[in-house]
Amino acid sequence: MLLLVLGGNLPLLFVGWEGVGLCSYLLIGFWYKKDSASAAGMKAFRGEPDRRRRLILGMIYIFHQFGTLDLVDLATNAGGLIHEGAGVLGPVTIACLLLFLGACGKSAQIPLQVWLPDAMEGPTPVSALIHAATMVTAGVYLVARLAPLYHLSETALTVVGIVGAATALMAATIALVQTDIKKVLAYSTVSQLGYMFLACGVGAFGVAVFTCSPTRSSRPCSSWAPGR
Repeated sequence: MLLLVLGGNLPLLFVGWEGVGLCSYLLIGFWYKKDSASAAGMKAFRGEPDRRRRLILGMIYIFHQFGTLDLVDLATNAGGLIHEGAGVLGPVTIACLLLFLGACGKSAQIPLQVWLPDAMEGPTPVSALIHAATMVTAGVYLVARLAPLYHLSETALTVVGIVGAATALMAATIALVQTDIKKVLAYSTVSQLGYMFLACGVGAFGVAVFTCSPTRSSRPCSSWAPGR
């Protein structure tokens, strides 16, 4: 988690991304002699390559188009990319959508949310901390960290907002009819992640990660960007 958060470029972030994915798989399958736990672990493991491919594809595309994977460089030079991001499917939009697909898998957004409820097969204290608090927010963090790029593409922001809103509504509705308290926790987690993506989709990245407040900064939340 520290490597994911503190990494100054996308490759380092990716190493942390894979590390938390491996920890997630091992924790879900902790009770490996229990059939449901081993099956849930394998479901999460099978879904990890898809999330990895989307993120790698997004990184390759960004390097091909912009010549850098450094997060500070991308944030600092985002203003110079606006002419390249014009249009519904400009380079900036495509890059943002590819990264968002990877974030959807990690943060259990529609239609890639099926693994998280089963992930609660792991030990309860660890599940509450890792799968309901820290690891699954990596996708939100990725989108928020690249806020300067997403600000350049209304199309990407719209997609993020729509997916977040739909996930929040769907997961909250499913949670209402669950009888297992851990399933309620899982679906409520998915719903709250949807709200975070909805905040990103409307440009309130600071609100999505709870890093912007009037007492700490006089700037509006929508102006938050890494490296500033």
